[in-house]
Amino acid sequence: MSTPTPTSAPASGGMALFDERPFFEKALAYGVAHGLIDAARIAAMRVEAPKGMVQIARYFGTEYLRPDLEKARERMVQLISLYLQESCQGDLHRAALALREHSLLSRSKGGSDLLKALIAMPQNTHFGMQDGRGFGDEHIPVLERWTFKNWADYRAELDKRARVAQVMAAAVWCAAQWEIDIDSLHEEGPDAEAVIRTALLWSLAKRKASPDWPAFAATVQALRKKYAASPTPPPLPLPKGMPADCAGAAQALMASVQADWGRIMESGESPRKLFANNPAFTGRYFWLEDGLALVEDFERQVSSAWTKATGGHDDEGSLLTLLLCVAAGSADKTLLTEKAAGTLIRKIRKNGLQTQAARDFVLTHAPAAYQADYLRMWDSFVEEAQATLQSDADYALHDALALLRRECNISA
Repeated sequence: MSTPTPTSAPASGGMALFDERPFFEKALAYGVAHGLIDAARIAAMRVEAPKGMVQIARYFGTEYLRPDLEKARERMVQLISLYLQESCQGDLHRAALALREHSLLSRSKGGSDLLKALIAMPQNTHFGMQDGRGFGDEHIPVLERWTFKNWADYRAELDKRARVAQVMAAAVWCAAQWEIDIDSLHEEGPDAEAVIRTALLWSLAKRKASPDWPAFAATVQALRKKYAASPTPPPLPLPKGMPADCAGAAQALMASVQADWGRIMESGESPRKLFANNPAFTGRYFWLEDGLALVEDFERQVSSAWTKATGGHDDEGSLLTLLLCVAAGSADKTLLTEKAAGTLIRKIRKNGLQTQAARDFVLTHAPAAYQADYLRMWDSFVEEAQATLQSDADYALHDALALLRRECNISA
């Protein structure tokens, strides 16, 4: 039933009179009363209405049962009323002219199209819950319920879903700047707000690259370094070139990013721990878990650590010296003096040689392409040298030092 509409000024008792008829009936009565709809048009409506009822009954059930036809009549009235109210904004004169100029079937279809478009709009901002396919057969039961709702219900729901759609449109625009399409968003399944929050951080950091995890973590660290001394959150700029119809959604989320700022700036907490493993932040920001990017980032870190440990040397003597230091629990070095080599041998004879520690070091830090070769080199060295390095009979270290001079880097 449509929302009651006042039809007269308040009576002497202070009560207003309401016309509870569907808007279609009121528009029809208005048109007849004001000479806008003549007898010929009424006769045409009497022919159109049954056709429309049968079509609606068939769509939602069957046209062969009287109860379905009765419901179809009510639905047709409601659909026509909805379309007239929405298209004419409740103006009875305009609605009466529309009834005169257009068929009942077209007005009924117009109401149905309004509801289908409404139902296809997102109810929430989570991309993982949207399929992007619009209205489908699976939505017919929902449409069936909505055919009995009034214009006020429609407008309230439309306003709510329009706000959701605006947030999602802003997120889609932000993602497009990173060359991430909407299909990828549906596949990744973030909240639209998370995409926008990341875009605001990206704008503050003046980043342009797509936010895979390595880039996201690096951006957070860069912001921590730049704003370490800032006691308050800096103003957040909108992403450059953002359309006006998206800017409102982004501006509405600035306060939430600023509220997160204190935690984001805590340098003692790693970005992964904060953003991925903290329930309060999980899903609050967006990045792509790009397997290839993670591998490349890992390889860069490994390469950096290995280069630092080896000093850029890749000869066998330098590498064996380094791994021997690791196995002895000493500082990483690729060159030892005679005195340091003697100290290292005594330490090995006292504490033992942790050969697996050297293997783990290779597996953790060495470039993947060379790990197998380095492990074979180390295992061969251990097989030949371990007995000599740990021999109690070599009191003066002559044999052990001779071995290290031959296999490792020992300076005079």
